[in-house]
Amino acid sequence: MIRTIQTATVDAAYLESGPTDGPPVILLHGWPSDVHDWDGVAPRLAAAGLHVFVPYLRGFGPTRFRDATTNPRSGQQAALGADLRALIDALRLPRVLLAGYDWGGRAACVCAALWPEVVRGLVSITGYNIQQIAESNRPGSPEKEHRLWYQWYLNTERGRAGLRDNRREICRLLWTLWSPSWRFDDATFEATAASFENPDFAEVSVHSYRHRYGNAPGDPALEYFEVRLAEQPPIAAPTIVLHGAEDGVYPPQESAQAHAHFTGSYERRVVPVAGHFLPREAPEEVVSALLRL
Repeated sequence: MIRTIQTATVDAAYLESGPTDGPPVILLHGWPSDVHDWDGVAPRLAAAGLHVFVPYLRGFGPTRFRDATTNPRSGQQAALGADLRALIDALRLPRVLLAGYDWGGRAACVCAALWPEVVRGLVSITGYNIQQIAESNRPGSPEKEHRLWYQWYLNTERGRAGLRDNRREICRLLWTLWSPSWRFDDATFEATAASFENPDFAEVSVHSYRHRYGNAPGDPALEYFEVRLAEQPPIAAPTIVLHGAEDGVYPPQESAQAHAHFTGSYERRVVPVAGHFLPREAPEEVVSALLRL
């Protein structure tokens, strides 16, 4: 059952399972996806005695901005991290385990770096997910630039219109490109694609991919946090990094040196025959990592 809780900025929708007196864990989905990322993970954690929360990020599913006039409809990294901290506070949770990838992994890393007192452990898929915006316009290799075509696309007005009008087609294409060995069916995609009908999906997405390159102003209320994130703060929580060997956005070599950003206990594992949507493709790896923490 979908529950909703009010924070300062959004009415946050989430799924909840497991014993309420169990250790809390929050599972954070990526872009473009939703809570179904964790369908193979959440029930196993709940059965192991954990209290499991799976929120819809801002711009997805039934999560909504509380104020219709909120501007910008920010997708910047500080917004994702602040939403997560606000959710932890609203749910009155003690120190939590976090797991996430892509946007969700960024939210988890931001929260762990800025508010270490609320995070007891972290499974970060693809490594240290805090952006270095000041260096974002340095060109990468041609192969890397090719992988990021969708980000350049969303930095144009044509891309904004394309995502607004063709969101299902674009997102399905990205699923196939980013996880080449994952054979999902129509029902699996459509169950998640319903979340892209959120009225703020396109605007939050476009803002995210423009802000990270300095092409859109951030929310002034979050500037203090962006200044701190620009310093690439370390993460002290015990961390396990998982990286799909076939990730079509961030290949595993990109997390090879991630240990430099973590000051607590640290492990890294490259997961074979798994791509970008690793929680769907190898849920047992995520479960195992969280239970080890």
